Amino acid sequence: MSANTTRPDGGDVSAFLQTVTPPSKAAEAARLDSLFRQVTGFAPLMWGPSIVGYGRYRYRYASGRAGEFLATGFSPRKAAHSIYVLPGYTDFAPILARLGKHRTGKSCLYVNKLADIDVAVLAELIRAGLNDLATRWTIEPT
Repeated sequence: MSANTTRPDGGDVSAFLQTVTPPSKAAEAARLDSLFRQVTGFAPLMWGPSIVGYGRYRYRYASGRAGEFLATGFSPRKAAHSIYVLPGYTDFAPILARLGKHRTGKSCLYVNKLADIDVAVLAELIRAGLNDLATRWTIEPT
């Protein structure tokens, strides 16, 4: 079985956030960092070169595949912020309906800019995602 390619790499989160461009995206990334710290209570950790993660969990599936992954986090991508708050186990449609302009992937939320969403609802979604994840796996601080 292959290992996860996304792993903690010991990178400096502050240094990474300072490299985000354009400046408006960097300011939003700093705001997301603050929000995630406040909601999770976890310090951030770089997962690979571009994902800022908060908390981690170790998993083992019935197939035998095991590993660890970030509990929640974000990546300030050029086109949109990728926000990892949807573990994929529960339907968060009622919260997402109040969020504002966004797109979803399997376990990602895509937001072009923070002005498009209600950040208080995003905080609620982060909490709900962590609570849901914690019903299946033990979340550890980073």
